[in-house]
Amino acid sequence: MKKNHLIFSLIIAVALFSCKKSSVNFPSAPLSDYYPTQTGKYIIYRLDSLEFINFGTQSTIVSYQAMDLIDSQITDNLGRPTWRVNRFLSDTTGTAPWVLNETYMVTPTRNDVEVVENNLRFIKLVLPVLNGYNWSGNSYIDTNVPIDTNGVVNNDPDLSYFADWNYVYDSVGMPYTTIGGIVPDAAIVNQTNQYYGDSTNVNAPTIVTYSQEAYGKGIGLIYKNLIHWEYQPPNIQDPVSSYFGYGIKLSMISHN
Repeated sequence: MKKNHLIFSLIIAVALFSCKKSSVNFPSAPLSDYYPTQTGKYIIYRLDSLEFINFGTQSTIVSYQAMDLIDSQITDNLGRPTWRVNRFLSDTTGTAPWVLNETYMVTPTRNDVEVVENNLRFIKLVLPVLNGYNWSGNSYIDTNVPIDTNGVVNNDPDLSYFADWNYVYDSVGMPYTTIGGIVPDAAIVNQTNQYYGDSTNVNAPTIVTYSQEAYGKGIGLIYKNLIHWEYQPPNIQDPVSSYFGYGIKLSMISHN
């Protein structure tokens, strides 16, 4: 009888220990720390846009100042509170008039921050904000190559380069340097770094996709670098090699 009572007591102790162990919470800053949202908040960036010109035979960088201004709170198609953000562009000195360039949406939820740009929904941040924590930030994007019923690529944009991105937190809580100075507490999100090709063969087709963002505590997005380009070597139909794609780099100058 005593033996059975001892075994029962051990089972209860193990069960209680297991419950306590599973309820451990990882300490993490709330997402609102790294993506605060309120009407009138703005961030001004240096924006460098990579463009390919002369039929893809040359690349150039076109630069601006960009101001992302939170306009108002609205409701998204799921009935969730969402913030409308307007991006304005000026010249590199910021003295030219600000001209509206685009509008995107930010939806902060309990567990993530979703951003809709050009009708594409990205999961920019998730909990917990800890080094090494990873998630599929492009899971809402249909990355299949657009093929119609006849097996022909249609005119919809090819979003296949957004496939297989694995967002990972890095350097959480560490300082980060932007054009505007040092942000004392930031979190880097490494999103993708893909290279398809043969670096030893200049005549091999090449595809490069790279994306990284950084968020400052109490500020929001302080840095972004997105690059996607493809290289096509000379061939019988086109004897001149060419590049096509784009790039965008944002580095914070100031904020309110």
